[in-house]
Formats: sequence, C-alpha cells, structure tokens
Amino acid sequence: MKIIVTSAKLSRQLNRQREMVKTFGAKRSKRLRVVLAALQAAPNLSVLAPPYSPPHRCHELTGNRKGTLSLDLDGPYRLIVQPANDPLPQRPEGGLDWRAVTAVKILAIEDTHG
Repeated sequence: MKIIVTSAKLSRQLNRQREMVKTFGAKRSKRLRVVLAALQAAPNLSVLAPPYSPPHRCHELTGNRKGTLSLDLDGPYRLIVQPANDPLPQRPEGGLDWRAVTAVKILAIEDTHG
C-alpha cells in the first residue's frame, strides 16, 4: 500500500529512528514501526479489516473524525490515517470499500480518547 505523510515534520519523525524515539518514546516507536510495516506490506486496506484486525484493530472513526481510520499503537495512542484514493472508493450499499483503498495519508499519532 502507498503511504503518504501529510507534513514534513511528521515525515521526519517517522523516517528517522532517532527522531521517532525522541518524539514518541521507545515503546510507541517500536509499535509504530510494526504498524507502518504492516501498512506497507498490505496490498489494500481490507487485509487489516475485521475479522483480520487484531493486533492493529483498524477501524473507521465517527463523529467529527468521520472519513478517517484508527490503528492501535500503545495505551490510548492511535495512528490516524485517511484513505488517499481519488475518488474515495465506496461500496454500492454505502460505506468505505476497504478492498479498493490502496493508499493512505498519515494524519497524526495521538490519543483519540482525550
């Protein structure tokens, strides 16, 4: 899957191990590398969809975060991504077509519960 990072600062933090550990800590950095590797290896988002979701628990967010997806890191922290396909793939009955999502934008790494 193609991964796009939305800011130069976030790109630096994700692509330089020393910067990643400094910003996110050793534990979260290790988990983040695993999740990024899983995203890169996946041909499309359906590989991470339920019932295959553990250990990353990839799921769509609702409310003011509608249109984004969350993947577990550690504790309450999540990797927030958005499908980057244009146009956004939709199923005929409505909702995101996870099989057609072949690119994602990384928006943030944050606690979505607080």
